[in-house]
Amino acid sequence: MKNRFINYIFLGLVATGVASCNDYLNILPTGQKIPLTYADFEPLLRDEPGVHHTRTTQATILLNDRFVNASSLSYYRLWDANYFWREDVDRKELNNTDEDTYYQSYASISTCNLIIENGAEMTECTEQQRTELIATARVIRALNYFILANYYAAAYDANTANDKKAVPLILSADVGAPHTQVDIAQLYSFMIDELETALVDLPVTGLTVLHPGQGAAQALLARIYLQMGNYPLALQHADKALQINDKLFDWLAYYELNKTRIDDPADYTLKETPMNHGYIENYYFRHGNDASTYRTAEYNLRLDRIDRFEDGDVKFIARWKLRTVGPDTYYASMMTGYHNLQGLTTVEVYLIKAEALARTGEVDDAMDVLNSVRKTRILADKYEDLQTSNPVQAIKWIQRTKQNELIFSIVPFADARRLNQEEIYRSTMTKTEGGTTYSLTPDSHLWTMPIPLGAIKNPGNGTIEQNVEK
Repeated sequence: MKNRFINYIFLGLVATGVASCNDYLNILPTGQKIPLTYADFEPLLRDEPGVHHTRTTQATILLNDRFVNASSLSYYRLWDANYFWREDVDRKELNNTDEDTYYQSYASISTCNLIIENGAEMTECTEQQRTELIATARVIRALNYFILANYYAAAYDANTANDKKAVPLILSADVGAPHTQVDIAQLYSFMIDELETALVDLPVTGLTVLHPGQGAAQALLARIYLQMGNYPLALQHADKALQINDKLFDWLAYYELNKTRIDDPADYTLKETPMNHGYIENYYFRHGNDASTYRTAEYNLRLDRIDRFEDGDVKFIARWKLRTVGPDTYYASMMTGYHNLQGLTTVEVYLIKAEALARTGEVDDAMDVLNSVRKTRILADKYEDLQTSNPVQAIKWIQRTKQNELIFSIVPFADARRLNQEEIYRSTMTKTEGGTTYSLTPDSHLWTMPIPLGAIKNPGNGTIEQNVEK
C-alpha cells in the first residue's frame, strides 16, 4: 500500500503544478501517513482541488464560448490555434500549456483507485461505510474517464468504437502498475459497468455534495447512454435520477431579488453565485476552471456568444454584463464564488430526458420537459411555450438551452462532437475577426485534443498512442 499512497499524493501534485512530470514518483513526502482506517480514507474524497476539479480550457476556447483577449492569444499559441481554428498548426508541439485536463483527471482517478483497491483492508468502520465509500469512488472515477474520453479521443460511434483508441485505463494506484490504452468501446463499457456496480452500494444521497449518490450515478449513466445514442436507456436513467432530485432553481425569483443591481449598467459588483455547493440542482459538485481554494468569477463571454441565448434569459442576464476595458468589449462575469461547472445537475438530466423523448418519437412530451426548464429561466413577458411536432426542431431547441445551461463544462463540447456525426445536425462554425473569416468544419481534427507530449514520452508501464494528427 505504501507505493500506492506515494503515487496518489504525487499525481495530485503534478496536476496542481507542485512537482514535475519526470520526478513526482521518485520523492517520498515526509510526515505523510499511509491510510489504513476509514478516517484516513474518507477525507481523501474531500480534497476538492485534487479530486473534484477539471479544467477543459481548450474545449471552451474551440467552441468560442469564452472571450480571450489578444495578449493571451499572443502568449498562449495553443489557445490561438484553437480559438482561430488553425488546422495547419501542430497542436501536439504546443500542448505543454494544456496538460491540466489530463494530469488532473488521472490524479483524481489515482485517489479513487487507492480507495477501491484497498477497501477490503479499511479498518475502524462498518461494512456499510466501507462499501459506500468504494462505490462513491467508482462514480468519481467513471466521471473522470468520461471527461478524458470526450476530450482526448474521438466521439463515440458504434461503427468505429472498437477500432479507435481512447485513453489509458488505469485501475491501480501502484507506482509502475501496468496499464492499457483501451479502445473507445471498452472505455464506455467500463464506465457503465463501474456505475452499475456502484449503484448496488450507493446511498440515495451522498455523504456530502462531493460524494455522489444514486442520483449522480443515474445522471451520469443517462449522460453516457445519450453520448452512445442509446436513447431508451438514457431516458430510463434520466427518470431514475429525477425521482431522486427533480428540483430546478428559480432564476426568475433570483432576478427579482437582485434586479436593481443586475439592471444597473454601471454596477459591476460581483455577486456570490447560487450555483455553488448548496445549489438545489446539484447531484454532485465539481469545480471547473479553478480549484476550490480560489473563489473566482466565471469566464467572460464573446460578444457574438450572446446571440445563442434566448431573449429574456435571466440566468444569462444575472451572470454577465456588457463591459469595455481598454480595447476590449465583452460580456463580463458578474458572479464570484465556487461554481459547479463539471458536476452533475438536474437541469442537465431534464435536457437529456427531453432529447431522449424527442429521439424516441415522444416530441410533445419532449417539449413539455424543455418548457418546464425554460419557465424557470425566461422572463414572463418574453416567455412562450415552444411547440413543434418535428423532432429535429425539438432537438435543436433542446440543444440551444443545453449549450447555455452547461456552458464551460465538458458537455457542450461532447454534445457538439456527438451531433457532428449526424448529417441533419452537422454545422460549420464561422466568425469574422479583423476582416478575416474563420471556419471550423464538423470533420475537423481540431475536435479531438492532443494527449500531452509528456504522457506520450513518459507512458509509465504501458504505451500511449496519440489520437489526433496535430
